[in-house]
Amino acid sequence: MSVDERVASTSPVAPPIAPPRRSARSRRGGVVLRTIIVAVIGLAAVSPLYWMLAVAFSSRAELLGGRELRLWPRDVTLENFERVFSSFPVATWFGNSVAIAVVVTLISVTTSLLAGYAFAQLRFCGSTALFFLALATLVLPVQVIMVSLFRIITATGLYGTYWAVILPVSASAFGLFLARQFMLGIPRELIEAARLDGAGHLQTFTRVVLPLSKPLIAVLVFMSLLSSWNDFAWPLIALRENRLFTLPIGLLYLQGQFGSDYGATMAYALLNVVPIAIVFLVFQRYFVAGFARSGIK
Repeated sequence: MSVDERVASTSPVAPPIAPPRRSARSRRGGVVLRTIIVAVIGLAAVSPLYWMLAVAFSSRAELLGGRELRLWPRDVTLENFERVFSSFPVATWFGNSVAIAVVVTLISVTTSLLAGYAFAQLRFCGSTALFFLALATLVLPVQVIMVSLFRIITATGLYGTYWAVILPVSASAFGLFLARQFMLGIPRELIEAARLDGAGHLQTFTRVVLPLSKPLIAVLVFMSLLSSWNDFAWPLIALRENRLFTLPIGLLYLQGQFGSDYGATMAYALLNVVPIAIVFLVFQRYFVAGFARSGIK
């Protein structure tokens, strides 16, 4: 062994250089900065709803009387809501919106789950082509197919009924996509084990897949409710009687009658927004989990 090798073997090994650690002050500064950014974004998102509340509960005299602008009304009043309910059948329109949204959600979620299971866990000829063909319908705006839809519902005698609004939106290509992406993450071993135990496809779907798909179901329910609840153009065409109108259509009539009565307009808009906001707040954690597991970032 040479002298250089003996020196190298006897010399102590230098410890690895540790990466520099961030100081406590730097970490606190990062947390404070992120908190400020989140707070600003949150205030920007909540501010429209806040002003809707403030205007809806303000008196007409306070809104038009030339008083100074206040962050909250001096005298909270329900006169805007009373004026809206006395001028329009708001309760009937609200009930129509609830009925249509619930039926559309039940049918749409059921079809999305069944189709998603078929495309994710079953293998059949042309499945990939059929799946991409369904996704291709997402690029078609509803205005392109309105004339065809109107001719179909007229020919079938559904014009002017709830079913004219419900049936055209009872299947969702985006819901199918979400369901397929989610169910691709379910281990095939579970499906195969159920099949080996003698379970059919329907039993496998109801006893194995559905219990694992609660976050997905929550996402599909909320998306279907939101889309159906806020739908305006097609119900305006498909419904012809005032007693069958939904809340978004009623807002059009309210704006035409009340004009610059911002208090009544905001009170009516609040009735349209609050139910969906409550649903979102109650089931928020399921929505986040469902989107995360469906591959939507």
